[in-house]
Amino acid sequence: MSYKIPIFLSYPKPYLKKQDDFIDQIKLLLDNKGFLARTLGVTDYDMEEPLTAIRRLMLECNGIITVAFKRTLIVQGITKPNSDNGDAMIQLENMWTTSPYSHIEPAMAFQIGLPVLIIRENGVIADGVLEKGVIGTYLPEFNLEGDIGKYLNSNEWRQILGKWEGYVRKVVDNKGRPPKLY
Repeated sequence: MSYKIPIFLSYPKPYLKKQDDFIDQIKLLLDNKGFLARTLGVTDYDMEEPLTAIRRLMLECNGIITVAFKRTLIVQGITKPNSDNGDAMIQLENMWTTSPYSHIEPAMAFQIGLPVLIIRENGVIADGVLEKGVIGTYLPEFNLEGDIGKYLNSNEWRQILGKWEGYVRKVVDNKGRPPKLY
């Protein structure tokens, strides 16, 4: 039996078959690369409050992939309405938010030094950690209306995943080394 490198796979509970299929393909891809995808409430369970359980699981993992699926549709909305300090009001039409955990979990992973890869479904508002540059890595977008397999075989995805994979394998190597005094 070969050892699989545990990684934290974060995603909102799918409510569409396309979302389920996407996660299944991501898990298969990770498994083929020697990774064990672990998700709280799916592969791992804990009696503690969610943030404690998430932290405990993350400490056993070597990286995180967050999939920011569409969750809540904003048919029509406004950010910063009636601002009186010069901030521009922004109209939102047919935009999506994702689960708050798609922000919380990668932020927690970043704080403990794990390699973070976030992928965002197109149409999800790019705010918080979903904003490009916030955690210093590229944030690819995917479209569930298109050919998911084609995206997961694209040069963009393979190169991004490969870079993240290198960071994860470095974490595994570093965990086995003694701490340096100076």
